[in-house]
Amino acid sequence: MPGLDAEKVRRDFPIFRIKVNGKPFVYLDSAATSQKPKQVINAISRYYKTYNANIHRGVYQISEKATEAYEESKRKVASLINAASLEEIVYTRNTTESINLVALSWAEQNIAKNDRILISELEHHSNIVPWLMLAKRKGAIVDYIKLDAKLCKFDDASVEKGLEKNPKLVAVSHCSNVLGTIIDVKSVAKKAHVVGAKVLIDGAQSVPHMRVDVKEIDADFFAFSGHKMLGPAGIGVLYAKKSLLEEMPPVLGGGDMIRSVEHFGFTANELPWKFEAGTANIEGGIGLGAAVDCLKKLGMDNIRAHERALTKYALERIAGVGGVDVCGLPVNHVDNRVGVIAFEILGVHAHDVASVFDSEGIAVRAGHHCAMPLVVETLHKPALSRMSFYVYNTESDIDRAMDAIRKVKSIFKIKDSARARV
Repeated sequence: MPGLDAEKVRRDFPIFRIKVNGKPFVYLDSAATSQKPKQVINAISRYYKTYNANIHRGVYQISEKATEAYEESKRKVASLINAASLEEIVYTRNTTESINLVALSWAEQNIAKNDRILISELEHHSNIVPWLMLAKRKGAIVDYIKLDAKLCKFDDASVEKGLEKNPKLVAVSHCSNVLGTIIDVKSVAKKAHVVGAKVLIDGAQSVPHMRVDVKEIDADFFAFSGHKMLGPAGIGVLYAKKSLLEEMPPVLGGGDMIRSVEHFGFTANELPWKFEAGTANIEGGIGLGAAVDCLKKLGMDNIRAHERALTKYALERIAGVGGVDVCGLPVNHVDNRVGVIAFEILGVHAHDVASVFDSEGIAVRAGHHCAMPLVVETLHKPALSRMSFYVYNTESDIDRAMDAIRKVKSIFKIKDSARARV
């Protein structure tokens, strides 16, 4: 694979030394969460062992070291996505909380009755439910960009129709966690800004896997999670343009988000700290900084090329197995999808598929993938199995998955001539 030696990379991941059901472990669920390299584990352990202290408060040495490490991680994140500075990087728990922060702060102040919010049919629940909740509070209206199911991308006419209604906010995913489709969010943002809408991008499935430039996209808000990009759980990122963050009120009150407090009033802290109330997830930030170091060392272009090659190989292999319905773009459009392959073994529930895979030491996802409107209402599937790839996966992992598919078909007596339900 060009530029990235996955066999060498996986040596940095202690979890791949384990066996599952007596078989070498194959992990094909990185779209849900990535595994963690020793560099990240060691960075967190080193913090706890040698400079565990609260940040922004102590005038002693290890507190100052912890503060610098935490703030340096923000500078690393800002550099990774080409944000202007750490002032535009707010740490949250995850992508979900980042989107909710925008809903509870910016949108709460700027969305009124009968205002429109435009999202799409392929969104994760995290980019649907906060807007439904907001619409219920405010009397606003949520519109959907329809999906061109054949092309697995936004229906252009539906985008135009949605923008003609002058939405106040357009909130869409950069990449689908089900179909793997890469959305041209730069084009969406440009069109949205013409009608005066602000743009939020859910980048949970893009930042870990490809080069992302928030300035080039011209996103007003961009959300993603540390745990999907080699970092620890419990740390997420909200990028927002500085001018917007300056206007937005804090959502949570307490320590660290204030500059001063009086009996009957307070002054909020400077950016980005006014959105980070209480003791921070210090070890999470430090771990995320170490994860960014790993990604930069590997090279985002190399990661993208590696996953593209794996996805092409997997789509070619699975095409030779009858009785399997693959969702998403075909192999000749692999440049337009990330390393996510959702599939249905016809006549077998996804949970049964995942159980058989597990018996072979292979972890895959099964269910609605937190995208019920897409899976159930648009694709008309009861559930889907999903393989997703990352820097530590190899072609041999995919070969093992193909053997597992054949085992499922054998157990459930599925013929190659099986056809998808209409």
